[in-house]
Amino acid sequence: MTDQNDLQGDPGVVLHDYWRSSACYRVRIVLNLKGVTYRAAPVDLTQGAQARDDYLALNAQGLVPALEIDGAILTQSLAIIDYLDAKFPRPHMVPADPLRRSRTLALALVIAADVHPINNMRVLRSLREDYGASEQQVERWIHHWISAGFEALEVAAPEDGLFGGDAPDLTDVCLVPQMYNARRFEMDLQPYPRLTRIDAEMRQIAAVAAATPEAVRPG
Repeated sequence: MTDQNDLQGDPGVVLHDYWRSSACYRVRIVLNLKGVTYRAAPVDLTQGAQARDDYLALNAQGLVPALEIDGAILTQSLAIIDYLDAKFPRPHMVPADPLRRSRTLALALVIAADVHPINNMRVLRSLREDYGASEQQVERWIHHWISAGFEALEVAAPEDGLFGGDAPDLTDVCLVPQMYNARRFEMDLQPYPRLTRIDAEMRQIAAVAAATPEAVRPG
């Protein structure tokens, strides 16, 4: 019998990636946890590379990440992770049990749907350029929405271990990039001791450490 892990060293897998993107960071973590070999194709959002015709031909939405795999192009980080979880089941990012699956998705979506999208680069740019927000107002916006999500996650977080128990799950994977963003924007994380502990434990995992923005930053 062929071990599914033997199928994971496909050099044809290409991740169109921006080093500081939270969505890309999630996918990098999962690729590494599952041992999937891939090649990174940088898309510099600060230079508008996502709006070039060649990239729009891959992802008409002009967002990152995009993953080339199995002759297809996948977009949206959670959809990409869902595909990877189906193709490479070990380790599972989402439990098979319907109730546990629903709860894991709900917690992950607190970040992936409710916090991150309204704090990403294009939204912050619009606040500044279209609505005249000052940098202080933008910072308050960022802190407000991260806090709203973290308060709910702190209540749901376990006292010991990860959200996934002994191994990371999708919630843990989404948390790490958002904690990175919180530190980047100088948020006070003292009100979230469980999240801080989980993030620290996650970053001790070699596959997670290898996915950090600093580890993959071009040049």
